[in-house]
Amino acid sequence: MGNYFPVPSISHTLTPPLPRRPPNMERAIISKIHVLLLPAPAFGHLIPFHQLAVALANAGVYVSYISTPKNIQRLPKHLKNASINFVSLPLPVLDSNPLTQGAEATVDVPADQIQYLTKAFDLLRKPLEKFVLEHSPDWLVVDFVAPWATDVGKDCAVPVLGFFPFSAATMLFFGPPEYLTGDGQKRDRSSLESLTSPPKWVTFPSSVAYRRFEAADTLIRVFGEDDTGMSPATRTAKTINACRALALRTSRELGGEYLSLYTKLIGKPVIPVGLLPPEKPKERQITDESWIETFKWLDQQEPKSVVFVGFGSECKLSREQVYEIAYGLEESELPFLWSLRKPIWAKDDFDALPPGFSPRVRQKVCIGWAPQMDILAHPSIGGSLFHAGWGSAIETLQFGHCLVVLPLIIDQGLNARFLVEKGLAIEVKRGEDGSFRRSDIATALRQAMVGKEGEGMRARLRDVAPVVGDREIHDGYIAGLVEYLKNGSGKQK
Repeated sequence: MGNYFPVPSISHTLTPPLPRRPPNMERAIISKIHVLLLPAPAFGHLIPFHQLAVALANAGVYVSYISTPKNIQRLPKHLKNASINFVSLPLPVLDSNPLTQGAEATVDVPADQIQYLTKAFDLLRKPLEKFVLEHSPDWLVVDFVAPWATDVGKDCAVPVLGFFPFSAATMLFFGPPEYLTGDGQKRDRSSLESLTSPPKWVTFPSSVAYRRFEAADTLIRVFGEDDTGMSPATRTAKTINACRALALRTSRELGGEYLSLYTKLIGKPVIPVGLLPPEKPKERQITDESWIETFKWLDQQEPKSVVFVGFGSECKLSREQVYEIAYGLEESELPFLWSLRKPIWAKDDFDALPPGFSPRVRQKVCIGWAPQMDILAHPSIGGSLFHAGWGSAIETLQFGHCLVVLPLIIDQGLNARFLVEKGLAIEVKRGEDGSFRRSDIATALRQAMVGKEGEGMRARLRDVAPVVGDREIHDGYIAGLVEYLKNGSGKQK
């Protein structure tokens, strides 16, 4: 929430807009549901929407996936799937345009420009409405950031489903719409105190809440009104209120008590779509020479011995944080593979690491993009140090790797508490101001990977992995969603 945060095959070739359905079209095609997906312009949302598109297409649904040209080109590349139509709508230019040239996703801009990206994204209302009127989808599936898309649905008589790619624990913590935008007592989610303990509506023991330093950031990112005239909390509330139902990236097997209570709390259907785990690579297809060498290095390591380190595309680490992580990895004395996105403050790749820091024989640092699923699937990987992003947690859990979490922004702190609560992760110790030391990194890693303190966690992860990666379980959730789309008060054929 806030500044936003592979599976069968699909083409990235931009197909022409979906043609109108003529009266003489074959009955089988006419009866197919047409669903339009509109994700927020952030990869923590673009990718889950893409995974949902694939799952729906495999279940017999025709999908129009709408985003901007650059974002569509950056989605995972797959073979052609005739049931998915990627629709490219150019990002409108603001009259006073402060956006970085070519920016179309949050990864392209510094944090203070995200509000302008959102403002430009808001201007897609007219192009979206034009597409909906021309192609008459049966459902709009929209992200929290675009309450105006629910207005398009209302104006065009198309029902709207909200898809929020968050855990049920996160959604329950923020609560129903009236606590996101209400006045008086019902606005108690916008104080530091209210964000540092589970809310009053959680009726079972829970540790899902923010640390104080995280709460201060959340007040700004989630509840603060930006240049668009709305806060992300207000956008979320408006979207929830206008939707027929909500779909969450969650399952009953992992946090079912949070899902059940949120369903009761929200007053409308809440549909779990499963965890949408990316399909494990059947074979490695790496052509980059440096990564071929890296995998040769992995081949030489002991099974389950290497820590994979990655903090995603949205987390922008400071110099001090990168240095402490580097020295902490070294101090742990564990073999590691670190996929480090070059920080904006670094002049070049060498400047991104501490002076004199040189990975040893059992250590590797790779700057830039990394084939994460291929890395996680390698038998030498045994653990992951990461930011507790929900998508990354799901990817890692299906392999049964140890989770060491260092949350940095938005919902990551809530995800970290949830994973620790379930006995599936160890969180790096932090100071009152959110700082961490190299010794904190090293201690958490050793506890998780080799320490007696992590034995119970490692056993639970072995039990959870086959459940998270079970395709039949998740296909069942998608079947439930499709059943709702067919019968849940959608458009009448």
